[in-house]
Amino acid sequence: MAPPPADLIDDVTAEILLRLPPDEPEHLFRAALVCKPWLSVLCDPAFRRRYRAFHGAPPLLGLLHRLQVLQGDPELGLVPTTAAPLSPCPYYRRPLDCHHGRVLLHADDSDWHFVVWDPVTGNQQRVPEPKGIPWLIYTGAVLCAAAGCSHLDCHGGPFRIVFVATHDYTSTVMASVYSSETGAWSALASLDSGCEVYAQHIRDAVANIPYPYTPYVQPMRCTLIGDEIYCTIRWRNAIVKYNWASNCLSMINPPSHKAFDIALMVMEDSTLGFACTEGSCLYLWSRKVNSEGAAEWVRCKAIELETIIPVPNSWDQSFVAGYAEGVDVIFISSDVGLFTIELNSGKVRKLAEPGEYFSVLPYMSFYTPDGGRLSSLAKLTDV
Repeated sequence: MAPPPADLIDDVTAEILLRLPPDEPEHLFRAALVCKPWLSVLCDPAFRRRYRAFHGAPPLLGLLHRLQVLQGDPELGLVPTTAAPLSPCPYYRRPLDCHHGRVLLHADDSDWHFVVWDPVTGNQQRVPEPKGIPWLIYTGAVLCAAAGCSHLDCHGGPFRIVFVATHDYTSTVMASVYSSETGAWSALASLDSGCEVYAQHIRDAVANIPYPYTPYVQPMRCTLIGDEIYCTIRWRNAIVKYNWASNCLSMINPPSHKAFDIALMVMEDSTLGFACTEGSCLYLWSRKVNSEGAAEWVRCKAIELETIIPVPNSWDQSFVAGYAEGVDVIFISSDVGLFTIELNSGKVRKLAEPGEYFSVLPYMSFYTPDGGRLSSLAKLTDV
């Protein structure tokens, strides 16, 4: 019997390799070293495109995290969650965000500036701070600006940086967006007591605390939905929305709840949601539009944490430290350690020992054999 055609073998091989899980990238690299035909398949750009489309959301490759302001800055470094050989982390003071294959860092050597870093390629770009924004407590976001990009495997290309800041001598929230295509920051947008929702939030907060109130932006990871960036303000967890396309700030009040902090997230239907803990329960809320066209908060899920996470003491207060979009993973910090909960499967995984994890920044990207790693090997071996 004649052997099957080589192209048929390659097609079957590609179908098998396509199903290797992306959350352990070393499987692809080991497969590439099996033989020249497999190396050729894995180095094909068409295969890499199919692989990303087949698996959808990029896997979690590593973690950074932020501390509360009075806790200082975390230890330097991106903690890998797989065996993927990520590039060394550049010097920085504070990590701000991980989105679309990039990490946003706030650095201070001779002056304060931002660094946009790609842990897969090692590329770094320095960006100056926006002028005219006094900051004390702040947050930020980095996002891909390439037209038509699926954001499944963003590396290189244009990007934007959003910076949202507050100071202790003013109750104004300020924001600006940077474009790598123009090399400039937008005009300053501000949100102050002229916004009635914002003013009411301040009045409510002042009525409940015995000392002067400043509406600090929470130094937590922002959430992206379309052209809108969402972050929270301390006390009552009011949500600030910044539309970078129109350079406009507005405010959303959350529902009444007893959670000290909330973690914003993107729900399955691409609406805004958040997760929080009250007692030993994890609650998920979603912002839905009702039949009259008005947005309202709906509690859509409750998970009893004591049944899935070890609780050594009755006074142990677990809290939500972050969320990984696309894979529906919640990060829970407790006295036992840092855990992930997969919302769809209910699978729980311990990632780290106990520590200060105020805001977890998940770095998510595909790490497949490409031109920067194995294509040169393919040429040397005459594949």
